Amino acid sequence: MGSEDYYLELCERPVQFEKANPVNCVFFDEANKQVFAVRSGGATGVVVKGPDDRNPISFRMDDRGEVKCIKFSLENKILAVQRTSKAVDFCNFIPDNSQLEYTQECKTKNANILGFCWTSSTEIVFITDQGIEFYQVLPEKRSLKLLKSHNINVNWHMYCPESSVILLSTTVLENVLQPFYFKLGKPYSSSSVTYPAERKDSGMATMTSLSPTRYGQLYVLFLRHHSRTSNSTGAEVVLYHLPREGACKKMHILKLNRTGKFALNVVDNLVVVHHQDTETSVIFDIRLRGEFDGTVTFHHPVLPARSIQPYQIPLAGPAAVTNQSPVPCKLYSSSWIVFQPDIIISASQGYLWNLQVKLQPIVNLLPDKGRLMDFLLQRKECKAVVLSVCSQMLSESDRATLPVIATVFDKLNHEYKKYLDAEQSYTMAVEAGQSRSNPPLKRPVRTQAVVDQSDVYTHVLSPFVENKETPPKFVIAVLMEYIRSLNQFQIPVQHYLHELVIKTLVQHNLFYMLHQFLQYHVLSDSKPLACLLLSLESFYPPAHQLSLDMLKRLSTANDEIVEVLLSKHQVLAALRFIRGIGGHDNISARKFLDAAKQTDDVMLFYTIFRFFEQRNQRLRGNPNFTPGEHCEEHVAFFKQAFGEQALMRPTTF
Repeated sequence: MGSEDYYLELCERPVQFEKANPVNCVFFDEANKQVFAVRSGGATGVVVKGPDDRNPISFRMDDRGEVKCIKFSLENKILAVQRTSKAVDFCNFIPDNSQLEYTQECKTKNANILGFCWTSSTEIVFITDQGIEFYQVLPEKRSLKLLKSHNINVNWHMYCPESSVILLSTTVLENVLQPFYFKLGKPYSSSSVTYPAERKDSGMATMTSLSPTRYGQLYVLFLRHHSRTSNSTGAEVVLYHLPREGACKKMHILKLNRTGKFALNVVDNLVVVHHQDTETSVIFDIRLRGEFDGTVTFHHPVLPARSIQPYQIPLAGPAAVTNQSPVPCKLYSSSWIVFQPDIIISASQGYLWNLQVKLQPIVNLLPDKGRLMDFLLQRKECKAVVLSVCSQMLSESDRATLPVIATVFDKLNHEYKKYLDAEQSYTMAVEAGQSRSNPPLKRPVRTQAVVDQSDVYTHVLSPFVENKETPPKFVIAVLMEYIRSLNQFQIPVQHYLHELVIKTLVQHNLFYMLHQFLQYHVLSDSKPLACLLLSLESFYPPAHQLSLDMLKRLSTANDEIVEVLLSKHQVLAALRFIRGIGGHDNISARKFLDAAKQTDDVMLFYTIFRFFEQRNQRLRGNPNFTPGEHCEEHVAFFKQAFGEQALMRPTTF
């Protein structure tokens, strides 16, 4: 299987750390995405590495017993270490602050600390088997202040740092999940999630936040090993929507159609389910259409199951100099630990990877172009692949039918129109003075799903038109289909698209079609388009009149019409037009006299000269031209051709 067949891969540059062994313990902090390698309880060194850290943090600490949990606060200012079930130790990493450790015991009597989570740079939550305790850390005083506590039976907990939500498993049956949101230094409880009680080994839950730039929803994912429906024996993943306000609701069920050991990730708003027995993974997109039974939507894998792309562990040190090949990484290893949203850690090999989705291989695995476009337009880095799909469906080897092409264009322009409307609403709100509203207005984010006219013109339509092998009528049909789609979504069509249509028609001598498009206003009127038509007069003489008609319809192109007529030596027609719109009192006499003289028709020159003499008489009571009109040359020519006596005399009363 080539690399083009794998749609999941491990990142090229993983975080590498010292492998777990009896001396070295490895911990992961889900908030900062940091790996802690703690040697000998910290006495011989602690090394902290994260995906974006160029320089790892290294320090030592006293070995005061086995480390159960270790995490930095946000911004790495304060270190918290749990060594016992009763207390958490703290150490400041702030310049000019004491680095002596200080300790905070849990306040609840007889409670055991199950873990802790930092919610900000100075706020921390202890999760005990009897509830939660929310503290503010005062580093300068080397102490903590209890802000709020909540008593509730706790079996285990999860934390989603992207949404600042802690999920607590409560009740003896372990089938109720109670969320707590942390906002502005205060915890808020929300409606609980209750799912059917099952055998202890029958299910597991995880929580993840789908990216706020797209789906913007928080879900609890519950893996149920035994389907509760009689027509399915495979496992399934149940998604519970967890709103900040209102009741929790079961929304989606992902059908896995297999049993065994599973792990879950979320990558680019896709739920990825890993299956250890077959060493393959499948992906689900809850935005794609599923089977709705009136309550929940059932989804099947978007694509056939595939393994993660094979990964080679590069050699390091002196061995790398030799000809030894990189060592293949054991995928789907039992030592792998999966964290949300997209983290895979192999403590035994000393690697932390981010799981990634490869979009290009998916193009060939999803033949339905409409569904493929629905899928791609929801991905972060989609534009290049979307444009390649558009080019591919127009190619001779993989040409799609016009209805399919129309569907793809409509899906592109649907996203394009949404962005244009959002941008317009934002602009209007700012102009109306709502920019200081609460909450503040946010400018719409132009994601890669916004494929505008210039993108399609440059990367799809222009190369397509230049292909000489493509039948001309199919080329025109595709161009008109894209323009039709833009009009359907009420998106103003850029003139360069109309120009592309006209040039293609002229290139293939399809003048009758050009005439029809213009006559029935299939191509929208514009000054650039009218000018293009003028330039085509030598190839297609009627283009001149078509251009003038278009300029007249525009009503804002009077100057252009006059210039066009004068350039064609149609001086009288230009004068009649300007008189017809009432602008003849303000036009330049010299411009018209120049044009008349260039025709070498002395009688035409006489007529034009006499018109302006009469205008001068009517406006100023004197037929003579003023020095500012710079018509001396034309007055001299008139005298030479017709004699001085032919000049008008001022009318006297």
